[in-house]
Amino acid sequence: MDRAQKEKVVEELGQIFESSGVVVVAHYAGLTVAEMQDLRSQMREAGGSVRVAKNKLAKIALEDKPVASIADLLSGMTVLAYSEDPVAAAKVMEGYAKTNEKLVILGGAMGETALDTAGVKAVAAMPSRDELIASIVGCIGAPAANIAGAIGAPASNIASILSTIEDKAA
Repeated sequence: MDRAQKEKVVEELGQIFESSGVVVVAHYAGLTVAEMQDLRSQMREAGGSVRVAKNKLAKIALEDKPVASIADLLSGMTVLAYSEDPVAAAKVMEGYAKTNEKLVILGGAMGETALDTAGVKAVAAMPSRDELIASIVGCIGAPAANIAGAIGAPASNIASILSTIEDKAA
């Protein structure tokens, strides 16, 4: 890798650290290519990405960033998982680490906050952006459904009463 390529990688990593809602750092020693591809596809489905980069270049990219403290996590075979959604990457990494002991979560960053392993687990336990939107829409839609049911209920009650009276008369 020549100097220009290294500068490009540092710039890309800097963008990742600045613009991602969450970045998770993990060791991946022992993962097969197929397992890494599986992790990448799961992350892609969740709206995130997985990146393996040289630790030295990642540390350079972290300089003067609010979460420069996660540079201490960058040693050995590390992988970076990140997403715009502040929860998606943490959820996927936590789920994958539960099924594959070769992936060991070291910590990460959420916005300007550095996270340890417990912090990443706590973020993974939070509902994702889409889940929150769905629950808010459900809360907004529920009263309207109740009103529609209440308006339609008297007519159905009258119809069932008339039906019962008709059956008794017959």
